[in-house]
Amino acid sequence: MSRVQLALNVRDVDAAVEFYGKLFDAEPAKRRPGYANFAIADPPLKLVLIEKPDADERLNHLGVEVEDTDLVRAATDRLAQKGLPTLVEDQVSCCYAVQDKVWVNDPDGAEWEVYTVTGDVPAEAGTSVAACC
Repeated sequence: MSRVQLALNVRDVDAAVEFYGKLFDAEPAKRRPGYANFAIADPPLKLVLIEKPDADERLNHLGVEVEDTDLVRAATDRLAQKGLPTLVEDQVSCCYAVQDKVWVNDPDGAEWEVYTVTGDVPAEAGTSVAACC
């Protein structure tokens, strides 16, 4: 099952987790320092909260989470055939997970990723969310 991802820069991740937990009647699927994500079934949404108090924009990026690497590759091929410039990242550590992904930008510069999670990165591994998001 695919689902849309919405990644937000938030001022206070604890307050955001409390609010979105109530809004979607859900608990975070993953929680790390300055980071949380919700895997919401209804509506199908991956909500990512990244603590960046001084961010100029509240929208960090958008995405589509897919089931496996084959679907990321298929999206990469389809986007290239449509003439869209892409950036492919394989086995990258981002948001406390190992991911395969392809990035495109919409006409206004909003970043979209099509990605799959291939593994977990524990909080103690020192992965910086800021480095990839």
